[in-house]
Amino acid sequence: MEFIRLDNLSKIYARGNQRIHAIDNLSLEIEEGIILSVVGRSGSGKSTLLNLIGGLDRPTDGKIIFKGKDIGSLSKNEQAYHRRRNVGMIFQSFNLIYSYSAYENIMLALIFGGVPKRLRNQRAMELLKNVGLEGRISHKPDELSGGEAQRVAIARAMANNPEVLLADEPTGNLDSITANEIIGLLVEANRGKKKSVIMITHDIDLAHRVSDRIVRLLDGKIAEDYLVKR
Repeated sequence: MEFIRLDNLSKIYARGNQRIHAIDNLSLEIEEGIILSVVGRSGSGKSTLLNLIGGLDRPTDGKIIFKGKDIGSLSKNEQAYHRRRNVGMIFQSFNLIYSYSAYENIMLALIFGGVPKRLRNQRAMELLKNVGLEGRISHKPDELSGGEAQRVAIARAMANNPEVLLADEPTGNLDSITANEIIGLLVEANRGKKKSVIMITHDIDLAHRVSDRIVRLLDGKIAEDYLVKR
């Protein structure tokens, strides 16, 4: 079965009398098990594309086929299920709940994912250990460094064992050393845990270093699409 296919995908936003084509008749097939980097200047449609694949937004036209299902035509409840179980979202700004500890942020994701109560504690501790935060479980996001907060976000994204991780500039707010550590976790998720990764980045050198494939967007369209040779 194919993994992800975008057919003549468009997303148009109305701004007064102006129509903004954030994604413009874009078609793309994404293989399972790869790291795909989406690059391009600000306003090229990168985040819009990721939000559409993640079911956070609906297309104006075209289809998003995820393992045989058109997620753009799903009901609100079905799209919520897609977000909980099929994809894990990682954001530049972490999007953690700041009144919750690292442990509680993970537990909330597990609750929404329908993980049985008797398994949640073990799963949360395992996830935090996997990202090197077993000693910071009671710390709230504002008590963590940027790198630690992003580690919590990655653990949360992995909570319900999604098939694909969608990372929107996951290293954008981090220094280079911490950024490399975060990218290492995504590479491990891909190669060690067999997760597909679709990552937005402005760092073309980073994209070439870790990706199997790079797609460059320009004005909502694909300007380049190529495999990375290792």
